[in-house]
Amino acid sequence: MANRKPRADALLTVDDVYRKPVGPASDPKSLYALLLRFVAWRRERNWSETTLKTQTHHDYRFILWAAERGLHYGAEITRPLLERYQRHLYQYRKSNGDPLSTRTQRTALQPLQAWFRWMAQQSLILANPAADLELPRLEKRLPRTILSVEQMEVVLGLCDLSTAQGIRDRALLELLWSTGIRRGEVARLDIYSLDFSRRILTIVQGKGKQDRVIPVGTRALRWLEHWLYQVRPQVRVNADGKALFLAMDGVAGLTVSGITMAVVPYLRAAGIEKGSCHLFRHAMATQMLENGADLRWIQAMLGHRSVESTQIYTQVSISALAAVHASTHPAEQDRGDKSGQQGELDGKREKENTNR
Repeated sequence: MANRKPRADALLTVDDVYRKPVGPASDPKSLYALLLRFVAWRRERNWSETTLKTQTHHDYRFILWAAERGLHYGAEITRPLLERYQRHLYQYRKSNGDPLSTRTQRTALQPLQAWFRWMAQQSLILANPAADLELPRLEKRLPRTILSVEQMEVVLGLCDLSTAQGIRDRALLELLWSTGIRRGEVARLDIYSLDFSRRILTIVQGKGKQDRVIPVGTRALRWLEHWLYQVRPQVRVNADGKALFLAMDGVAGLTVSGITMAVVPYLRAAGIEKGSCHLFRHAMATQMLENGADLRWIQAMLGHRSVESTQIYTQVSISALAAVHASTHPAEQDRGDKSGQQGELDGKREKENTNR
């Protein structure tokens, strides 16, 4: 049972849920009907569609799991049952045999906490069974790949500047490195997002439905200006299209997946086997921190709500720590004086061994 693969219809968007009822869906007290009410309630309160899609997906998977065990109503869900579902997630194995990561398990359980809390607040159930559910501890993992400035220059240098696509991609890569914005934020940029005179970029409704204004470097602005005013008009087919980065058919803007498909080939060609757009975000934050930027400014650039999310870059920014180590560790301080002595000792040992 622990290795059972999830049903194909568990992988749904928010709107798909309306077309895939489970159990006594017409009963307003059923889990399925309560999920629809919860989605509508959150939409009315301006939750982002991305968040709704993710949370609805995980809530729906729980409904499927519960339905397989003959459970269809909120009143039937107890704390022990939720803990049983938590064990199911822990024991589950993907098609390649790997378990779900701790982060994935938490991501699957947190929407249930929010959903059952809402049910209790709306008096749809007597008590919240997920109130004291203890989630798996989240490991604090560092970014696996932090690109150096030299690596970034290699990646940027791979764009074929004799083609319109190469110029578009160079402008895109320069923007990612200069600003560290997310690919979803790039996909929403339009031709009015950039202010070249003030050298700023306006991001409208980024993650968490937040607007922010961030600076753009001079070099990135040059490439963006070249793309926007000289190359983009030649690519554009739809005169009404306002997207900053167009697909090469000129009809529509690059989607999130289209941005990934544009970026990844350059990384792989540069010998970087893992990662995609987020590598530019990590590189920007780490390199700025190593060059003396205050953590709060990096937080503002990245659009983090809490500085705790930004502090991870203090752990991967090693240059300052390496300099302190080199200047304070006694072995490092004496290295210059003792290197010659060590050489003499090695020479004496070699001569003694030869005489023997």
